[in-house]
Amino acid sequence: MLHHPPLARFGDRVATGLLDVTSDPAALDSAGFWAVCADFEGGLTCARFADVRQEPVPAPVPGAWRGPAPEDWTSSLDRAAYTAAVRRIREHIAAGEVYQANLCRVLSAPVPPGADVDALTALLARGNPAPYAGTIRLPGHGVEIATASPELFLRRDGRAVESGPIKGTGRTEADLLEKDYAENVMIVDLVRNDIGRVCATGSVTVPDLCAVEKHPGLVHLVSTVRGELRADAGWPELLAAAFPPGSVTGAPKSSALRIIEALETAPRGPYCGGVGWVDADRGTAELAVGIRTFWIDRAADALRFGTGAGITWGSDPEGEWRETELKASRLLAVASGGHAAIEGALT
Repeated sequence: MLHHPPLARFGDRVATGLLDVTSDPAALDSAGFWAVCADFEGGLTCARFADVRQEPVPAPVPGAWRGPAPEDWTSSLDRAAYTAAVRRIREHIAAGEVYQANLCRVLSAPVPPGADVDALTALLARGNPAPYAGTIRLPGHGVEIATASPELFLRRDGRAVESGPIKGTGRTEADLLEKDYAENVMIVDLVRNDIGRVCATGSVTVPDLCAVEKHPGLVHLVSTVRGELRADAGWPELLAAAFPPGSVTGAPKSSALRIIEALETAPRGPYCGGVGWVDADRGTAELAVGIRTFWIDRAADALRFGTGAGITWGSDPEGEWRETELKASRLLAVASGGHAAIEGALT
């Protein structure tokens, strides 16, 4: 297998020279520049790097990434299983157990030996630009991720903290339904409650509610929640309060997590977790929700990608399946088609 040295890339910021790796969130309050990957199931990998520099994402190199054939992708839930699970969630809603739950499926395909997630990141940067795009490559620690996430999980600047939950997706703004707006408001309330557990009383605000953001091939409804961390709250407390992200769990979160565990047949891993960086020296950070994210599972020789949809009482099972297809289609084309797919996507 080709050797790819440890690296983290976030936008035009590149970190190399791995110093240490820990699963202790308190390290993020210490010193240095950290790349962070938090699995949906709770596993945390924090990697401190010695060298951080500004460097644009390189252009894709033809042949550097050889992805799986489009027909090689398989889903943890097929169409029949997914739509049946949507109906089951609606039964839980009718019983008063939950208002909304995010139902996801994990797609898998064989990955060629020596595949490099940073080469995939270069393709994604051309074919699916995203505000929180990034790579974390720690092959010795089981973390190889390329993300094109559009969603902010947590941003920090000193004591100020901000989250940007996404709920509601369509091809165009006209496709957004009343259900999408209702769902967004539900999740904003959840995120306010999560952040409020570690923020100063009265400091939590919602400066933007249900703003429409355009992304390649689709639009999202995005809200912004802000607060001021209490003096006694650091990264361990903030992550404990806010994780996993509310937009990819549901409301109430505890009920949604129980329902998700019963209905989903594959672990989400870094999908729907948190991916990003923490600059402990400057007290700044940006963690994205791990959506639109590929990761390599070397133990299974698999490339994985997750897609999902938020389910409410107003959900149509077939419509939710189509939403998961919409979210996945462009990115799977990039990952499967390599350089040629990018040229096609750009024309």
